Amino acid sequence: MLRLAPSTRVLIAGICALILSLGMARFAFTPMIPFMAEQAGLTEDVAGWLAGLNYVGYLLGTLIVARTSSLVRKDTLYRGGLWVAVLTTLMMAITSSVWVWAASRFFAGLATAAGLLAGSGLVMQWRIALGQRPELGMHFSGSGAGIVLGAAMVALTAGYASWSGQWVWLSALGACCLVPALAWLPRATALPPPRTTSSAAAAAAPSRRWMNLLKVAYALSGFGYVVSATFLVAHIESQPALQGQGVLAWLLVGLASTPAPVIWDRVARARGYLWTLKLNFWLLAGCICLPVLSGGLWAALAGALIYGLTFIGIVSLMLTLVGRLFPTRAGEVMAELTLGFCIAQIVGPVVAGELAVITGTFEGSLLATAVIMLVGAGCLQAMGSERSATP
Repeated sequence: MLRLAPSTRVLIAGICALILSLGMARFAFTPMIPFMAEQAGLTEDVAGWLAGLNYVGYLLGTLIVARTSSLVRKDTLYRGGLWVAVLTTLMMAITSSVWVWAASRFFAGLATAAGLLAGSGLVMQWRIALGQRPELGMHFSGSGAGIVLGAAMVALTAGYASWSGQWVWLSALGACCLVPALAWLPRATALPPPRTTSSAAAAAAPSRRWMNLLKVAYALSGFGYVVSATFLVAHIESQPALQGQGVLAWLLVGLASTPAPVIWDRVARARGYLWTLKLNFWLLAGCICLPVLSGGLWAALAGALIYGLTFIGIVSLMLTLVGRLFPTRAGEVMAELTLGFCIAQIVGPVVAGELAVITGTFEGSLLATAVIMLVGAGCLQAMGSERSATP
């Protein structure tokens, strides 16, 4: 019988939780939209509302995690959220009722917050308790793996399963991840008391200005994340020469984002977290501009690869940085940092869509989003030297 070290089991549990809560409950909806549109009559406006409800649920879940300081309660949120992630994925298969789909997407957003924020905070606590590096790069590889597995499952089942059957297969894959995600992350009651002294914690804590700039930068990155995620596949499919390549582009996003957190962890060790974050902001801004510069396949695929490398890199680096600064309440501060990011996810597509209607093209929306990313990079630059503010 295979015997795994406790740290390895915790790592696998966290990865499986992200595959389930992000890959299945949240991101699988993106490659499923064309199949549901063709077979179940899903319209573009309804798809947009469903995506918006998912973000609203995620925002509410973030607020709940932010107000939960007890690790035991976070553990309860984490475990309950993973069950909800499986059930809401299955809900998409059982009916063609828009109201059921709406409930599914809303509660899937809640489940995503539980799996991502409460789960990442618990994984960070266990890594510290087990003497591991306070990094989340390997953990966040589960996000990219979830996108890859979800897109692959949709593609593999497209030839013989209906849209509802595809959701059943996605639910089954999520259920397989549920078992290790629950069994291999020990209960929070088993966590030893934190070994950080009050003086060390005070020395590591950054100033209020420093944290406010970090929150603003992360909120602005939410625009870059959501506008790209919303319009990447649609932009590709809208071009006659690229029709049918949308799922391939989404698969490339997942393939690039799987190793990205580990790569950025290594870069951050050598160059620092703020320098690495600024690089990600600049790359994401350039990635957003690519469709404006060229309408060819190379630009679409390069944009997908860079987007996959950077969007999860920003999330992983931000939350790892918070975990290092606040090791005794990582999940709580992670959720506080994520609030602005969530609001940007709700506002971003609306603003970008309205701008596209006014101008008659998505180019203005994309260029405006790229500028927003550069403003976020400026916030990081204004934070000054990281060495005086981080452990």
